[in-house]
Amino acid sequence: MTNEATTIDASVVQSRILQSSSLARAAAAQDSDDEMGGDGTAQPVFPKLDAMADRGGKVEYRRVRCPKHRYTPLRNDWEQILMPLVQFLKLQVRFNTKTRSIEMKTSPHTIDSGALQKGADFCSAYMLGFEVQDAVALLRLDDLFVEAFQVTDVKMLKGDHLSRAVGRVAGHDGKTRFAIENATRCRIVVADTRIHMLGSYANIRMARNAICDLILGAPPGKVYNNMRTVAKRMSERY
Repeated sequence: MTNEATTIDASVVQSRILQSSSLARAAAAQDSDDEMGGDGTAQPVFPKLDAMADRGGKVEYRRVRCPKHRYTPLRNDWEQILMPLVQFLKLQVRFNTKTRSIEMKTSPHTIDSGALQKGADFCSAYMLGFEVQDAVALLRLDDLFVEAFQVTDVKMLKGDHLSRAVGRVAGHDGKTRFAIENATRCRIVVADTRIHMLGSYANIRMARNAICDLILGAPPGKVYNNMRTVAKRMSERY
């Protein structure tokens, strides 16, 4: 390679530096024009309101009652329930032993205006029978919902027919329920004749259709095949 090919002209480098600096100034001027209004005045910039200022300085309360059958699990899992409410949502929480209910209120440290409602949904999901690890997803994700319905809402059943329908939904050792949960990525709680589901809207719809088929008398093998198709379709989607 010759010296002429490897020699860099200083004038060319200087012109390119000047050109890049002029482009940077033009970009800065364009950004300043975007920040300015049409009449040349700067647009106002408002700071984000915290939860206390959003409510006008008022303190809000929520109360979630604890059923009798969830009192002992609540006492065992109290520290795991308290940690996300206090550290993540910055709420003040206590358990009222007289009314047997969880009481929450906002504090000056609460940042999110919807933190109190999220905390109430989290506690309500736990009272319905969901595990703490499953219910805490309501605090982290915004597209999760809890849906509940009675077995008799699908079909009017009584006596042994109702018991067999609940048994078909649960399955032997809970295998049917686990299969529906794994295929639809939902969490299902069978509490007597009431069924609770936690998940996104589309996933809850698929789980509800499968449970309704079982209540109406569909054999579990047919539901398993449908769940395999649903799981394969969801794996291809994601």
